Amino acid sequence: MRLHEGKDLDVAIIGAGPAGLSAALYAGRAKLSTVVVEQGASGGQAATTHWIENYPGFPQGISGPELMQRMEQQAREFDAEFTYATVNSISRDEHGQFSVISSEGEFIARTVIVATGTIPAGLGVPGEDKFRGLGVSYCATCDGPFFRGKEVLVVGGGDSAIVEALFLTKFATSVTVVHRRGELRATKVLQDDAFNNPKIKFAWHSVVSEILGESKVDKVVLRDVRTNDTRALQADGVFVAIGSRPNTEFMQSMVDTDTRGYIITDDRMRTRTPGLMAAGDVRAKSLRQVVTATSDGAIAAVEAEKYMSESGRIPPTNIASS
Repeated sequence: MRLHEGKDLDVAIIGAGPAGLSAALYAGRAKLSTVVVEQGASGGQAATTHWIENYPGFPQGISGPELMQRMEQQAREFDAEFTYATVNSISRDEHGQFSVISSEGEFIARTVIVATGTIPAGLGVPGEDKFRGLGVSYCATCDGPFFRGKEVLVVGGGDSAIVEALFLTKFATSVTVVHRRGELRATKVLQDDAFNNPKIKFAWHSVVSEILGESKVDKVVLRDVRTNDTRALQADGVFVAIGSRPNTEFMQSMVDTDTRGYIITDDRMRTRTPGLMAAGDVRAKSLRQVVTATSDGAIAAVEAEKYMSESGRIPPTNIASS
């Protein structure tokens, strides 16, 4: 799909998660020519979340896929175009025009909003890569149904890990949460749900040191972080939920990042490169939630319009009107 290849766009948005979709909506409403470049399916990690209970306006909750589908539909209603491609690099010429090089060609834009989100972090242990897709997973919503009647492990102790564990109880006969500490980091309501679920067990003060099997995962070796003693635990699947890293490799030379690689912006989502904004989980921030990502996306789109107006590239509009 090459609808905008080589054309002079107002806004190129990289990533179609909550931040990118929100930016596309606001840019589209301002009548800015907008393309969203997404390497996978729209929605990002939010689209793999089984149930979202804390997004305003949905008192009974809403599934992640449905919420993301609604956001995409709304952006399309305001003429945002979508291209499914991998972005390889971004550059800016002496005239301030951006060139976005992707697997679907080059996109020329006056402004760019980076909303690429994060990539799940791996364990880095023997067997992880070998059994990826053969029992090792990073998405319970995606792969949970394949483990009906099986015994699985979830590695991690934060909100994401406990949400994954609770979801997996719909299919697995038992779910063991492996956590390196002696208490969970998840919010209290999620902890209560996990502790009260008879299918969930806990392996405290433990980390995965190796994943074993023949053609698929059969067992996992756990190491006690206090004593270094190891033990093997039967398991048909390992779901990894230990955090994530920002997806910024293709543009490191154009932005400043913190020690973990997250893009540093001001409160207007501006990076150190004029006309280049960052929004959502890829940005250095204190809270990464769908609601904060959508806020970032809206601010970034407003800032893109302001940048073009102030630089004389387009006449001012009323992008932020409700």
